[in-house]
Amino acid sequence: MIDTGSPILRMGCSLRRNKIIFIRIYPMELLMSTFAPEQFLSTQKAAFDTLFGLTFKAFEGFEKLVELNLQVVKSTLAENQGAASKALSAKDPQGLFALQTPPTAEKLQSYLRHVSEIVTSTQAEFTAATEGHFKQSQHDVQTFVDSVAKNAPAGSEAFVSTWKSAIGTASETASSAFNAAKKAAKQV
Repeated sequence: MIDTGSPILRMGCSLRRNKIIFIRIYPMELLMSTFAPEQFLSTQKAAFDTLFGLTFKAFEGFEKLVELNLQVVKSTLAENQGAASKALSAKDPQGLFALQTPPTAEKLQSYLRHVSEIVTSTQAEFTAATEGHFKQSQHDVQTFVDSVAKNAPAGSEAFVSTWKSAIGTASETASSAFNAAKKAAKQV
């Protein structure tokens, strides 16, 4: 957290009067002079839109899984009813053992394939939305940093340079982590 009461002192020299001049730069003033409430509101709105969009995507995936499970339960109940009717209508043990059971391994494989398709498509939608939001956020941060650097008062070059370096390093680290997570998700 930035303390607005602690100025960063910069020393400069006035060549005309041969005096040493101290310039006080308050970090919060530096930030607030380039910060527009409209930017904050638009950033927050975009974040909420992304959050709710991803929430709806998650519920769509969940809804598809519920529909699939309902279909499986209905078909299993119908098959079991048919098998029970046939078993009860068998007149002797040989007729009972002659009944064929439904191919459960094939049905299980089909079920797992459908689950995998639903999960994969939902994950792909999440990844696409997250990647777009991540790139936009990086762009917004870089634009903000450039704006701060451009509007910084004289004598604050060292502070701005350090700040730009820290933001750049954080951005590169986040980018590397995002790419590693994306690569890991593709392997799963």
